[in-house]
Amino acid sequence: MNWKTAIEHTLVTTRLNIKRFGGSFPIVSLGDGKYHLTDHTSWTEGFWSGILWLSYEYSRDPEIHAAAIRTVDSFRKRLDAEQSLDHHDIGFLYSLSAKARWIVDTDEDSRLLALQAADMLMKRWRSVPQLFQAWGPEGDVNDGGRIIIDCLMNLPLLYWATEQTGDRRYADCASIQAEKSRRFLVRGDDSSYHTFYFDQLTGNALRGGTGQGFQDGSTWTRGQAWGVYGFALAYRYLKEPRFLETSKRLARYFLEQLSGDGIAYWDFDVPQESSTPRDSSASAILVCGILELLEHLPDGDPDREGLAGAVEKTMGSLLDRYFTAGSPAEEGFLRHGSYSVRGNSSPDDFMIWGDYFFLEALLRLQQGVPGYWYERER
Repeated sequence: MNWKTAIEHTLVTTRLNIKRFGGSFPIVSLGDGKYHLTDHTSWTEGFWSGILWLSYEYSRDPEIHAAAIRTVDSFRKRLDAEQSLDHHDIGFLYSLSAKARWIVDTDEDSRLLALQAADMLMKRWRSVPQLFQAWGPEGDVNDGGRIIIDCLMNLPLLYWATEQTGDRRYADCASIQAEKSRRFLVRGDDSSYHTFYFDQLTGNALRGGTGQGFQDGSTWTRGQAWGVYGFALAYRYLKEPRFLETSKRLARYFLEQLSGDGIAYWDFDVPQESSTPRDSSASAILVCGILELLEHLPDGDPDREGLAGAVEKTMGSLLDRYFTAGSPAEEGFLRHGSYSVRGNSSPDDFMIWGDYFFLEALLRLQQGVPGYWYERER
């Protein structure tokens, strides 16, 4: 199946989902092929908005455009009410909704909304330990000095805010967070911690840990994929060679651990048995991260050919074995994603972020549409 045919199949599912979801947002399925819906209480709502914007960019379908605009309007209400925004995932929420509409439609109100979201994310900055606290209120006993590898994908909202306003504080804080993530979340063998703890009163490093991985010292595959993409995006904005090298190291490690059909299990250190869940969403994120990485590697880089081949192989496996191909009975694009195997929450289901990154990868490959993590040339 070629990229164009696959995109056309996703449009079939998306048009059905617009009617099925109404004004709600999908998060994960619950074993029955149907998405569980939320109403702006999760970190995931941006991915449905992002799917709609990508789908509109490809199809120019006015009904999809109208649905995408409705999601952005709902994000405006969420921000005004400061509803469920006391966490670091504001970048996931508003880059793929408000910033997406600005990029696609050059809508000024959406640009301002995305900048307001960046201001909200800055409230997570903790000046003493010099980090963006992932979860919990300031001073929280357990999470007060905790960072998370996922946050690398939220930082592009701040880099972009500096570009838009000229205020260096957004990008300066994001740069500190990216460097702290590089130093403490990435281990010497190029694997990664999911989270890391710092003393919130002194900033001293304490220990690595996990929230969703197999164990504290294991490598949660979705986290490794966030790292590949997040460090490549940090390089795009900051032009620091160490971020590009870190992205490449994480990608090589990810690919070296794969077996079987080439799609990641949920953790690289979990015993791999017939019943062990895969995480197709991790592999979809990885593809997008490698495609971003390839944009910055010079032609003579020794890893270029292998990385490009990995994109083809991974996407081929996703299309052949995981893709629902527009089946009207299934509401997602990719089967066999995992949310939290450790917490027994949707360990083998549809994940809306997996669907988003799968579609982003397809549009990158088909026509160079890169998603909404950075401003494009107009």
